[in-house]
Amino acid sequence: MTGLPTTHRIRKRAAVLLLALTLAGCATWRAPEADFTPLREHEVSDTRRDVRVSATVLSSEDSKRLYGADIDATKVQPLWIEVRNGTSEALWLLRSGTDPDYFSPDEVAWSMHTMFGGSANTRMDDHFRKLGFANPIPPGATQSGILFTNPDRGIKLVNIDVFGSRTLIPFSVFLHVPDGTVDPGLAQIPFPFPETAIIDCPDLMSLRAAIERLPCCATDTTGKVQGDPLNAVGVGQLTDIGAALVRRNYRRDAREFDLTQRVFGREADFVMRKQAQAGAPSTWIRGWLAPIRFQGQLVYVAQVGRPVGGRFAPRGETHLKLHENVDEARNLLIQDLMYSGGLDKLGFAYGVGEASTTHPRATVDGASYFTDGLRAVVFFATRPRSLSDVDLLDWVPYLDRRDDLRSGATSDARQ
Repeated sequence: MTGLPTTHRIRKRAAVLLLALTLAGCATWRAPEADFTPLREHEVSDTRRDVRVSATVLSSEDSKRLYGADIDATKVQPLWIEVRNGTSEALWLLRSGTDPDYFSPDEVAWSMHTMFGGSANTRMDDHFRKLGFANPIPPGATQSGILFTNPDRGIKLVNIDVFGSRTLIPFSVFLHVPDGTVDPGLAQIPFPFPETAIIDCPDLMSLRAAIERLPCCATDTTGKVQGDPLNAVGVGQLTDIGAALVRRNYRRDAREFDLTQRVFGREADFVMRKQAQAGAPSTWIRGWLAPIRFQGQLVYVAQVGRPVGGRFAPRGETHLKLHENVDEARNLLIQDLMYSGGLDKLGFAYGVGEASTTHPRATVDGASYFTDGLRAVVFFATRPRSLSDVDLLDWVPYLDRRDDLRSGATSDARQ
């Protein structure tokens, strides 16, 4: 007998039959009932200036019930948002404020299309559009719908920006992600310290002194070997800090090698990475809540760095090596935050210690780096803030320094 072996022919016919059944099933797709009521059981709400917003993350079962398909399987996270407009003017929900890389209903519907779907594909497009959040929200009206976002695990910080004539009403809410586990680091917020261990700073002078007394660097698990430099400090409310980072496309993304370094005897409370094109490696932030309060606000100390090769580093690497120019990574973060609309003050403090290109400092994993020895101290506020609103503190006069990309040493080093 000629032709394909019998076993091969059977497998091929089975695959063709399976494909035909799949396409037939998709071709008979019917729009489910569009009922958002069950989502209210887990909604989180906030009210400001006569506007009330509510939101919840859809579970896999929610998306199957509303869409007849598991949207999570597409690596997209559906988010239900409701806006109740108690003002006298029409308002708009700014989708890009919630996720700069949000997915349109048409994009997600297209991902569900089949080659021979025909009218089923058209029905799917119409249904996805129907469930999407539609602007505007008329005065006195309530509008609700789905926004397709990039996925988060455990806890999702959601920015909801409601825009009107000469007004922006910003909201930030924390949502539990169904079917996921809560990041254990977030369980330690707002403070993992006893009250007696917290330094309460009533003014900028005492805050600067406390910041400069913080450790220069992280350590390994033994506490004996220095890790990456602690070259940034963030001051503000958790929602304002998170909102500013999300608006500049930073997302929680902890890798195994991020957790090898310790400050205050523990792993980083959070790790965020800027989402570069096509998943390329980019700037990371590892942050630890410090035992410091400034006028009731949280104080975080952080490592800001990026991998050797930057966005040209190999994708999918399990361990990325720190690039030696940590000051440039720190300064790029500052500029990101200035454009976030959530930066209130900026200053520089000592505390890291200088290391020149000729005498670099080594880290836990064998990387080396040079630095001017300064920490950027960024103060967050509820957006919107413009670039001209940022108050530059007269601590270390950084703007007078030369932007030297070759060396961490500076001519006006601390005496």
